[in-house]
Amino acid sequence: MENVNAIASGSSSLNERLKLAFGLTALIWVTGLVGHFTPLLEWPALALYVIGGIGVVIWRGTSKGEWAEMYIAGGDRGKSLKWGGIAGGILFCMDVFNTVMWYKSGKPPMMDMQGILVNMNFLYLFPVLVLAEEFLWRGLMLSSMVEKGINPHLSVFVTAMFYVLNHYAVAPVGMQERGLMAMMAFPIGMLGGYIALKSKNVWGSVLVHMITMFSMILDIFVIPNLVYSYMH
Repeated sequence: MENVNAIASGSSSLNERLKLAFGLTALIWVTGLVGHFTPLLEWPALALYVIGGIGVVIWRGTSKGEWAEMYIAGGDRGKSLKWGGIAGGILFCMDVFNTVMWYKSGKPPMMDMQGILVNMNFLYLFPVLVLAEEFLWRGLMLSSMVEKGINPHLSVFVTAMFYVLNHYAVAPVGMQERGLMAMMAFPIGMLGGYIALKSKNVWGSVLVHMITMFSMILDIFVIPNLVYSYMH
């Protein structure tokens, strides 16, 4: 009888996490859509994204002890970080090359994002954003889908696509820049998803994300100046 109760309790807890993952995503997207047509733009959705992504995982971890179930603790962290470093390095090189080609073709830099990072001093909050994203997509949603018995490859793809589409819901920049960030997000989501899936640990995916965020900073602040100096 105790085993039956334990199984029922675990199933209930899993269903709660799964509903929280998709429910929070829906709430973020609705908030972003409504905000887009107001002077607030997508800022409320972005705030909900960061606070909700981190807050829900911490709440479930502290109240239910689900750190391992959400891949925050446990698993093979060494393997996760090793592959995160390798994948991050590959994406870093690809991003730098693509950015150089982009600027050489005469395309404008990401002016909206540069304004947010510099004029509004959001640059230093990038690590917090990375944690929120990884905790929500790979920590909460992916782990719940896999534990629910959904095909692991489908789970990785779905969470990666949600992460891609989310840039259109929460990024308070022009559509062209949202598209560029969404393009960068897909390989991050796929590689990070498989790293988390195989290691049952989210920190390698966090590392991938941190490395690509660093490359994005180079994209905005360093590479344009180098390219323009070379061309002139």
